[in-house]
Amino acid sequence: MTWSAKQYTLFEQQRTRPVRDLVAAIPDTNVRTAVDLGCGPGNSTEVLAERFPQARVTGLDSSDDMLADARKRLPALTFELADIGAWSPAQPFDVILANASLQWLPDHAKLYPHLVRQLNPGGTLAVQTPDNLDEPAHRLARQVAADGPWAAKVGTIKHNERHTASYYYELLSRHCSTVDVWGTTYQHPLADHAAVVEWFKGSALRPYLAPLTQSEKVAFLQDYQARITQAYPALADGTVLLPFPRLFVIATR
Repeated sequence: MTWSAKQYTLFEQQRTRPVRDLVAAIPDTNVRTAVDLGCGPGNSTEVLAERFPQARVTGLDSSDDMLADARKRLPALTFELADIGAWSPAQPFDVILANASLQWLPDHAKLYPHLVRQLNPGGTLAVQTPDNLDEPAHRLARQVAADGPWAAKVGTIKHNERHTASYYYELLSRHCSTVDVWGTTYQHPLADHAAVVEWFKGSALRPYLAPLTQSEKVAFLQDYQARITQAYPALADGTVLLPFPRLFVIATR
């Protein structure tokens, strides 16, 4: 399953707004080193570098396509190909940012404390994850996958674990001096229902579409868009407001 920087950045302004809110909440301490785990095309790394211009900022991602865009965008910064699930740096960091990346990884009970251990004393782990598995866009994707002729290929795809705010607060409180957890639901105005489908083609639909033939992908997306049209009524001018809940965590060691 590959990532497409071009597809992901179709909605860059909307996708970057949450990381701006997240990075703004990181304590304003003497940050010398910072890393962006799952940096994608570099939009989140850019926000991090702007917030801490004095810091040495690094971006990590598992996608060559994403890293190519990130390097073009921010040639002065360092970007590395890496599996963030197995990341264990030689030196600790003052800030670890993970914007919309950790939800793709399993075993959060081990992963989050492991990341905290990669912080210097007083360092901060800043995480934002989509909190929308029960939203219509996700429920309908699961329904289309299970109902169609491709069910044997994608009907039983499971999402990696996600938990409640209280779960992450309790987990991280055992390892951190302070933990701040909050949720925000963004209302993203998109041009039409086709734009909603394009949005999720860059993220949530990827596991469903990857195993399908080209003709199956076309049929899947047609079925999905028909259901999306019913679930998200358009406004008078045709605009569709996409509610998108997100969970934020700021944990200081």
